[in-house]
Amino acid sequence: MSENLRKLSFYERPNVENAIIPIGEGVPIGLEGVYSKELGIGGVYGSWGQSYSNANLVPFVEHRIGTPLQPDDILNLSELGFDFRQHIQDLSDEDHLKLELEVGARLLRRAIEVCGWQANEVDGVLIGMSGPVSHDYVSRIAQMAGIPESALKVSVHKACDGSMGGLHLALNPLLAKDGEVNIAEELRGKKVLVGGIEGLSRFTSGVKDKNALQLFGNGMGVLGVIPNENMKFLVGKSFENYDEEGLLAVRMYYPHSGDSESLVDVIQEDSSHIRISGLMHEPDDGASIEMAGLMGMVKLFVRTGVQVVEDVYKDYHSLMDKLGESGKAITTGVVHHANYKINALKAKNLAKLGIEFPMPWLLHDFGNVSAASNVISFLRQLPNIKLGDHIMFDGFGAGTYYDVMAVQMGNS
Repeated sequence: MSENLRKLSFYERPNVENAIIPIGEGVPIGLEGVYSKELGIGGVYGSWGQSYSNANLVPFVEHRIGTPLQPDDILNLSELGFDFRQHIQDLSDEDHLKLELEVGARLLRRAIEVCGWQANEVDGVLIGMSGPVSHDYVSRIAQMAGIPESALKVSVHKACDGSMGGLHLALNPLLAKDGEVNIAEELRGKKVLVGGIEGLSRFTSGVKDKNALQLFGNGMGVLGVIPNENMKFLVGKSFENYDEEGLLAVRMYYPHSGDSESLVDVIQEDSSHIRISGLMHEPDDGASIEMAGLMGMVKLFVRTGVQVVEDVYKDYHSLMDKLGESGKAITTGVVHHANYKINALKAKNLAKLGIEFPMPWLLHDFGNVSAASNVISFLRQLPNIKLGDHIMFDGFGAGTYYDVMAVQMGNS
């Protein structure tokens, strides 16, 4: 991203379509569509709420926690990769629901349009959400967007890994266990919307965690793919490792059995809605989120995250050797933007293992937007991705959950 663009809030970018949703005092919303004619892949990403720069964020955070921030409390957010993020005003529960339903429906409708599809052609909607505003959120926004009731809806609650967990389920048939719907087999060759919608301003509105209030913001992104046609699965790994210490504790605003023997519940809500629920180490005081400092996040994500990427990278090169394409390499990485220092440290540790591929940092105008970040990163790189390129998706989130996969763009 150029230095000139880094000075702009998301809403000021040249291709963003801006509007106001008439709820509360009026909520700004911006959407940017991206489409690759060569790949036949497109999508839309965006945000909603007032845009806050690093310079004017402190008064907002102080309002939320009800006390002044001390100088040592204020993070160097630009150093962490974040220059802007979007927050909403405090609303009633009813207005929060109305707002996020309208946000999600607009996102899906615009993505369908950008991809050149009709709503009645969509056969699957997979959405990652850390703290859903309602249990039937995905079904309701799909209905509002005109998508058939028969379309498969999948709600994925694996914190920041939600969208990549959804994409992995849509692409990799080996993830399904006996007795479960094989989502990848169901969606093979069909028109599918995959993404993340994260109302993190609502989610963090009642917390006192000063770091969380500075790092997180609203964000959303959804891409339209046809599994095994314009995006082909090569290798991947889904991994869970329970956060015993609560280094990033997150409240579960969704159903889960609480069975620590099975971290992920797969719940068939109805004939067309599946819920993937990841067990979280919840804050003791009932808050939405509690962070054990930035070093806690590094400890949580880097070591295991490097191991999962290394495993997938080895599997990728074994597959290339088997296919007689030993010279093929990963073109770029699409990595969750937890913060720049975490990603830079992951890249450094991977380089020590001889694993190097571009991991561009592209989300200066969003903050940490959890499950939305990988999708936004992919869509911002999409204009430079070529037919036949191999891409590494690297998702990770609180809980902790990891979904890493290598895919081929197109099925050539």
